[in-house]
Amino acid sequence: MGQEISQTHFNEQTFKEYNHRLQNEAELLQTQLAQGYFSNVGEICGYELEFWLIDHNYFPSPINQAFLTRLNNPLVVPELSCFNAELNGIPLPLSGDVLSTMFKELNQNWQQCQEVAHGMDSMLMMVGILPTVRQKDLRLANMSDLKRYRALNEQVVMQRVGRPLRIRIKGRENLDIHHPDVMMEAAATSFQLHLQCAQRDAVRYFNASIIAAGPLLAAAGNSPFLFGTDLWDETRVPLFEQSVEIVDEANFENHRVSFGQDYARESLFECFAHNIATHPVLLPMLMDTPPRQFEHLRLHNGTIWRWIRPLIGFDPDGTPHLRIEQRVLPAGPTIVDMMANAALYFGLARFLASMSDAPEFRLSFKQARTNFYAAAREGLRAQMGWWNESATDAKTLLLEEILPMARQGLRSLKVDTTDIDYYLGIIEKRTQSGQTGAVWQRAYRQKYQADNLQLVAAYLERQRSGAPVHEWGI
Repeated sequence: MGQEISQTHFNEQTFKEYNHRLQNEAELLQTQLAQGYFSNVGEICGYELEFWLIDHNYFPSPINQAFLTRLNNPLVVPELSCFNAELNGIPLPLSGDVLSTMFKELNQNWQQCQEVAHGMDSMLMMVGILPTVRQKDLRLANMSDLKRYRALNEQVVMQRVGRPLRIRIKGRENLDIHHPDVMMEAAATSFQLHLQCAQRDAVRYFNASIIAAGPLLAAAGNSPFLFGTDLWDETRVPLFEQSVEIVDEANFENHRVSFGQDYARESLFECFAHNIATHPVLLPMLMDTPPRQFEHLRLHNGTIWRWIRPLIGFDPDGTPHLRIEQRVLPAGPTIVDMMANAALYFGLARFLASMSDAPEFRLSFKQARTNFYAAAREGLRAQMGWWNESATDAKTLLLEEILPMARQGLRSLKVDTTDIDYYLGIIEKRTQSGQTGAVWQRAYRQKYQADNLQLVAAYLERQRSGAPVHEWGI
């Protein structure tokens, strides 16, 4: 969905032609993967950080176009709403001092963004869901002025035959509201990690990323509140899944946002084929590019938001490559926290993908999915199934199993030992203390009976300190 389009209205013939091109590109993809044509360059990592623009009253500030114009940084691009933007990282080989290099790059770009925002009487904030966002902020008037977003909304509304979206979340408290458009999606911001892998390793890394999702999210929850209601540790998960819903709730397979349907077995082509077979085209934008660019296939894939999503990209020499987009993590609480989360994911994915016996044979997809939703609801308190479906709590699993795996995985990638110790040490201390971003937000609100404005002010003060969240005072 980062790809801009040139129109917003489409007729039946356009859909027909788009589907024809989509099938042609899918057949070419299947052939090229079968022939081993895709890149065997790996492991390359990257990230996308979605963030909030807020005013000095701590409410969303819908100024992203003016902000981006003044910033003039090609790594920072629009998001769905006018009060969000996205900061992208430069892809780097996953070895050596990559973690500290990523930290420095992100921190430098973040400071530049902050300075520009301050010059516009605004501030930036990294958090999964902004506690002060109101339903009235999430209206079409605050949608970024890009045709792809307008067209997406029109197609979703049309396929729902004008029925409003229903957001129904049962958590510590319950929320049940209706919304007329896709703008509810803008309430959820994430820190997405990319991992390019060699074609020969792609299935193993994809399945490893699915298995890693539950423990990873348990350690990183930062989205407990929506419209003042206390819901899940990662309320982003049910919110995003319902914010672009098209089909009947009972038809799990067809949700545009989901955990997926299964592990990959032989090839990541299975994911793209499933997308085409089960999800109708939303944006039939016809493009004058050769099939080998897979433009139509990539655009269609960009309108189906698996929490662990396979992507097609291209190496500098034009060779197509496969990469995994790990979408489960929230934005924030601080840059060092997000780098620690990245270290946990990259190390764990490497370890699991390199096991002599593929772990997908020891943990069913159903259990991996159950772990993910348990982590989204309960964070470190979640009960999880692990090898051969043995049960344990997320905190114990992380300390006794996951962190040693991640450490070994990063070592096998030859990541600097100092960085491994520092960033995984943050995960270890966060887990031991039990204080994730979600836990801190709840504790602060309860201790001071704080309203959303007070909570955001206190959160921002600590975020600016740069200290990892486990060190934040209540």
